[in-house]
Amino acid sequence: MATRIIKTPPTAAPWLQALGEPTAQRLLAWGQAQTDACLADVFGYHAVQAGWPGFDALQTNRMPHRWLAQQEFDDAPPTPDLSFDSRAWPWAAESLDLVVLPHTLERSADPHACLREVERVLIAEGHVCIVGINPWSLWGQSLRSQQRQAAQDGLAPWLVQPIAPHRLRDWLHLLGFEVQLQHFAGWTPTWRSERWVQRWSWLDAVGRRWCPVLGGVYLIVATKRVPGGRLLQGRTWRKVPSRSAVAAPAASIEAPMRTRARSKNESLS
Repeated sequence: MATRIIKTPPTAAPWLQALGEPTAQRLLAWGQAQTDACLADVFGYHAVQAGWPGFDALQTNRMPHRWLAQQEFDDAPPTPDLSFDSRAWPWAAESLDLVVLPHTLERSADPHACLREVERVLIAEGHVCIVGINPWSLWGQSLRSQQRQAAQDGLAPWLVQPIAPHRLRDWLHLLGFEVQLQHFAGWTPTWRSERWVQRWSWLDAVGRRWCPVLGGVYLIVATKRVPGGRLLQGRTWRKVPSRSAVAAPAASIEAPMRTRARSKNESLS
C-alpha cells in the first residue's frame, strides 16, 4: 500500500488576514486549484514564481527548472530559491518560458515596471499567470476599508493596491500580450465566521452566472506575442519584347522601277 503524502496547506499572509480566516482560506484553495489546472500543461524549460514563496503555484508544472522568488514586500517567507526586487529582474531578455505573479502586482511599489520586466524576460510565446484581488468586489472593498482603518489608527498599513482586471488587460494589451483565459471566484461577503460564510454561499452560484466580473479574486493567463515578418513572393510581370528587337519593315523598290521602265518604252515607240 502506497504511503499517502499529506501536505500542509499554505498559511494566509498577514495582509490577507484582513479578509477573515474563512475568506482567506477559500482564496488560497481556489488559487492553488486554478494554478494547478492551468499551468500543468505549460511546457518549456524555465519557470519563475515571483512573490509569496509559501504559495507553490508551480507544483504541477513539469518544466525542468523552476524557481520560487522572494520579493521586497514578502515578510518572513519559507526559504526561497532567490530574492530580487520586483522592479528589476536578474534575468537576461527572452530567457524565461513562464512567469507566475500571485498577488505580486498589487503589492509592488511600481506594478507597471514589474510588468515591463515580465515582458522583457519572457520569450516569444511565453506565458504569464497573474492572480489578484478585484477592487470592485466585496473582497476588494473590505480590504480597502481595513487599510483606511489601519491608517486612521496610526498603524503601519500593508501596501496592497488591488488592480481591476479590465485595467490589467489593457496593460497586457499595450505590452503585446494576448489574454488566453480569465477566471473569477468569490462573491460572498467577508464574514469572520465560517458558519455565516456557508450560509451566504448561494451567492457564488448567482455571481458566477449573472455578474462574474464582480468576483473577489481573478486569474489571468496571457501569452506574449511577437509580430514576425513573412517573405512575400515577387510579383509576376508580363514579359514584353523590346522594341529594338523587332525587325523594321523594308521598303519595296520594285514597283517604282517597273513604272519608269514602262514609261520609257512608250516614249521610244
